[in-house]
Amino acid sequence: MLASAGRRLLRALLQAHKRPLQPSRDMRLVQFQAPHLAGPRLGLESESGGGVIDLNAFDPTLPKTMMQFLEQGEATLSVARRALAAQLPVLPRSEVTFLAPVTRPDKVVCVGMNYVDHCKEQNVPVPKEPIIFSKFGSSIVGPYDEVVLPPESQEVDWEVELAVIIGKKGKHIKATDAMAYVAGFTVAQDVSARDWQMRRNGKQWLLGKTFDTFCPLGPALVTKDSVADPHNLKISCRVNGEVVQSSSTSQMVFKTEELIAWVSQFVTLYPGDVILTGTPPGVGVFRKPPVFLKKGDEVRCEIEGLGVIVNKVV
Repeated sequence: MLASAGRRLLRALLQAHKRPLQPSRDMRLVQFQAPHLAGPRLGLESESGGGVIDLNAFDPTLPKTMMQFLEQGEATLSVARRALAAQLPVLPRSEVTFLAPVTRPDKVVCVGMNYVDHCKEQNVPVPKEPIIFSKFGSSIVGPYDEVVLPPESQEVDWEVELAVIIGKKGKHIKATDAMAYVAGFTVAQDVSARDWQMRRNGKQWLLGKTFDTFCPLGPALVTKDSVADPHNLKISCRVNGEVVQSSSTSQMVFKTEELIAWVSQFVTLYPGDVILTGTPPGVGVFRKPPVFLKKGDEVRCEIEGLGVIVNKVV
């Protein structure tokens, strides 16, 4: 009896000792640059819209790119957790340039027609299987970078999307195991040249989706343990301040787990791979009359808890 009580007391003391080491805020990993620092670096956004904690200053042995950080798995994540729990200096947001949270991934996998309300908008049936296409990694730009209108297209459109970032290598992943392969989530804009997507190039989607600057990402990779339910988040897009898309990720036809299971049948997923999970209704091409982006427009994409990206069209 006494021994049992002693063990309970010891467990309670150990738990109390552990609590101060737990992060008190969400983990929001970023890649950034600053004039006084050499090269791109890894950091933590102190809060959504806040300044940046320099992870490479906290531990100079950490890699300086997100790809290498994710490849090292739990070892680097544990360092980031310690940095988050410590009271470290924060670089003001005005003094840093945010890069995309992931650059040069092995692949960018995209999902079409993956919102029930987006299917209704087009008057088409909800897909029975995920519709998969891709963008090239060269389309990725930062959360506040410019989107360049290509002279080859006259019909460039907006699409806000939830992006999943893969954290470890996997193939033939079961849906029940899929979240173990996720590093976290971020905001994406799947910029789309509708003329190339819908009429030209044999109506294959790739070219219309993958012009340079057509995949703004960011501002942060919000780790999966910081997102209570990725499939119940408000998602919206504004063009020049006007709300054009407003929905919820609860409208997704195929959730993160199903998408990872489906895609990993065909290809090996690697740390840093990005999966764009589809867009809600309100895109320009299905408006009456259709509306497309023009020089000077500003597109603001926001997902609840993940952050905001703002891209000027040039």
